[in-house]
Amino acid sequence: MKHFLFTILVIFSGLVTGCGNNVAPHMVGTLEWERIELVADAAEPIMEIAVHEGERVSKGQELLRLDTRRALAQLELARGVRNQAAARLAELARGTRAERILEASARLTGADQVLEVRSQELERAQQLLQQKLVSPDDIDKARAARDSARAERDAARAILNELQAGNTKEQIEQARQAVVQTDASIRLAEINLDRLTVRASSDARVDALPFRAGERPAIGNVVAVLLEGAYPYARVYVPEPLRVQVQPGNYAQVYVDGLAAPVRGKVRMVSNDPAFTPYYALTEHDRSRLSFVAKIDLVDAGQDFPGGVPVNVVMVEKAVAP
Repeated sequence: MKHFLFTILVIFSGLVTGCGNNVAPHMVGTLEWERIELVADAAEPIMEIAVHEGERVSKGQELLRLDTRRALAQLELARGVRNQAAARLAELARGTRAERILEASARLTGADQVLEVRSQELERAQQLLQQKLVSPDDIDKARAARDSARAERDAARAILNELQAGNTKEQIEQARQAVVQTDASIRLAEINLDRLTVRASSDARVDALPFRAGERPAIGNVVAVLLEGAYPYARVYVPEPLRVQVQPGNYAQVYVDGLAAPVRGKVRMVSNDPAFTPYYALTEHDRSRLSFVAKIDLVDAGQDFPGGVPVNVVMVEKAVAP
């Protein structure tokens, strides 16, 4: 660690001195790839792995597939509930069957006849009471039977009126919303089923496949790591004295260890916050020790590069390609 800090201080001292002598600003760093980590959305066994590590894949290509039996059963269940809800909506929209209306009408006719009989029995009982042939209790019983027959007649008429009026708008709307809800359940089940197939999110290279076929990763475990893009980028540290000279869009020469000729690069971004000693009350001496992370894309590299290779970057004119 001490050796590293001493090296950084030496480099920064050289950079600051070089800036005073109008030497082109340069930074050090490594080549990096944009990593994409794909995770398991369900704790299901891996049934098939369709690619190998190091293989180039295109966007949407299948990488591996988890067990789909549980998700298929849930999808079939959702479809069954939806069919049931749709049938109920169709039944309500069609209205009451004619047979049920005829049945209710017949019940009302029968109730009217019963009421008429009970009313006649009450009248006869009242006549017999005047002749003192029946007791007052018999009159009360006849009146109660008449009132009960009248209530049954009124209930039969209400049922017939309800059937003839048909279903209410509220009932039909409830049935319609039930169909909407089951449609959403089907879409959710389809999404869950589709996510059991892990696909490449972009054109990339397979860097790692941590699990084998037959293993059961937990939810959220990384099942595939992709390196996105055709080329890596240079991740370098910009010393504070050079920060104002390094802006997005600037061009640079990227010297990769192991290559004699530099590779053309273009600054993608520079962080606003320092990577080292990120405190605010800085003296002029302390400020020179700050460092800012920058990402420089390789332009027309012409070959593939591994990640982690050290690089040395030299800036050129601000917006002119070298």
